[in-house]
Amino acid sequence: MFRYSHRALHLVWSTSPLLTVVLAVLTLTAGILPAAIAWVGQLIVDGVVAAMAAEQADTTYVLRLLGAEALLVIGVAASQRGISASQSLLRALLGQRVNVMILEKALTLQLAHFEDSEFYDKLTQARREASSRPLSLVNRTFGLVQNAITLSSYAALLYSFSPWAVVILIGAGLPSFFAEAKFSGDAFRLFRWRSPETRMQMYLETVIAREDGVKEVKLFQLGPRLLQRYRDIFNKLFVEDRKLTLRRDGWGFVLGLLSTAAFYGAYVWIVIATISREITLGAMTMYLMLFRQGQSAVSASLTAISGMYEDNLYLSNLYEYLAQEVPNRDGEADRGPEPARGIEFRHVSFAYPGAAEKALDDINLQIRPGQSLALVGENGSGKTTLIKLLTRLYEPTAGEIYLDGLALSDWSVEALRRRVGVIFQDFGRYQFSVGENIGAGDVRYIDDEARWATAAQTGMAAPFIEDMPEGYHTQLGRWFKGGRELSGGQWQKIALSRAFMRSEADILVLDEPTAAMDAASEAAVFDHFRQSSRDKMTILISHRFSTVRAADQIIVMQHGRIVERGDHNELLAMGGQYAHLFELQAKGYQ
Repeated sequence: MFRYSHRALHLVWSTSPLLTVVLAVLTLTAGILPAAIAWVGQLIVDGVVAAMAAEQADTTYVLRLLGAEALLVIGVAASQRGISASQSLLRALLGQRVNVMILEKALTLQLAHFEDSEFYDKLTQARREASSRPLSLVNRTFGLVQNAITLSSYAALLYSFSPWAVVILIGAGLPSFFAEAKFSGDAFRLFRWRSPETRMQMYLETVIAREDGVKEVKLFQLGPRLLQRYRDIFNKLFVEDRKLTLRRDGWGFVLGLLSTAAFYGAYVWIVIATISREITLGAMTMYLMLFRQGQSAVSASLTAISGMYEDNLYLSNLYEYLAQEVPNRDGEADRGPEPARGIEFRHVSFAYPGAAEKALDDINLQIRPGQSLALVGENGSGKTTLIKLLTRLYEPTAGEIYLDGLALSDWSVEALRRRVGVIFQDFGRYQFSVGENIGAGDVRYIDDEARWATAAQTGMAAPFIEDMPEGYHTQLGRWFKGGRELSGGQWQKIALSRAFMRSEADILVLDEPTAAMDAASEAAVFDHFRQSSRDKMTILISHRFSTVRAADQIIVMQHGRIVERGDHNELLAMGGQYAHLFELQAKGYQ
């Protein structure tokens, strides 16, 4: 039950030691004062009875007791307010802390983790509940301590009446506790079981309500269908929720009757004892209050324990996610022994996790400094996968990749990626300023406006950026006030400029970089690109043969294998796949 309690307590303590101490002290105070109030209440009643029986009533003693009780009540109210304020502040700090922990872990994970549906379930579960559960667990722990102190003081006072009263007080709440613990476990198992459906609901919300999906939703009239699917998922989940709620509350009511019966049984017992003059009227008042409030404290304690069990179950999601093993793939080298060798793929093969077929099969190629390579092939032939291996987003399942005569596994990932400027076909369109969108290409200089301008000139984005009202400080996208949306071709020029932010990069990779550009812009971009990368290793992926024909080496890929290689004229002379595709495309322009 308490597997993660100590970790949650440590997490809260490390978030704010001062607030944790304040919360603990106030909790102890709030636990002691109720018993003191009950004891003073007995003295007040007995004092009133004694004053009424006296020939000359002295009210001073009773009034002093009333003043003491008022101060104790004020102390309880102040403690409760302080506890509430401390919890609110800790909740904000802890929510931020846990979310940062989740995001920091995400930065260490490999691309394969994010392409795994089971991992996404873990991430969703951790983010949905874990930011609030640590503080909930700590609050319940402190509440349990508070109620334990209160119950101990109540039990000490009740024991003077009868030890059996203490047994009845505690035992009456046990059935409700065991039922609540069982249903908490059921609720958790239900939560974990339906994570995929919950993620689908979140995805449908995104598709229906975000600007990057709303165009097709409206155009293809998908809205009613997607909304109905959203409703169907909810209805499916609600059936399980309803069953659990009815069972939980039904058993809670039935078992709660036992507590009520125990209280009124004790009530009868105490009243009869008072009538028989075994205890005073003040003692009767105190015992009844102790029993009533004690029963509430027992119920609260048992609920806290049940809640702690539930919190531990949910926290398991967070700590399972944080414990996700990430192999250390980082080498130490920042240079290789033979720079003239460039990039070499030696018998490289790769299969995606869970895939039956290889995405790449026995790939051998070399690109030397100053050379250009073009990759041609059908969609799914493995072109982008090859780039993911080069940038170490994935590791080969067989073979080895070398850079400057040194295996990539021996390179520092940070040093390797500083040498690579890449634009993928699904490049990021950040809802930031123009300058930040370009500067993201090299985070070391993300705020360097001079480098923004230089990269934008190289990437052919400078002309339309300079026409914007706020230039490089113009907000892009429609998510934030004053944002401006770009055309597809303009976004590609921004992404191309981002790749050129890495002025130290000697490996440039362009994956379908001009798919959204018109023919004139495409020709200008590639002419400019060739002039700007004469001394670099360049890899170009494109379906347009007009852009690849100038490459020093062209590789044709099919089903993850290299089927042809050579320059443009050599491949045409072979009369193979490249020549066939080139002729098909050429006919489209005739």
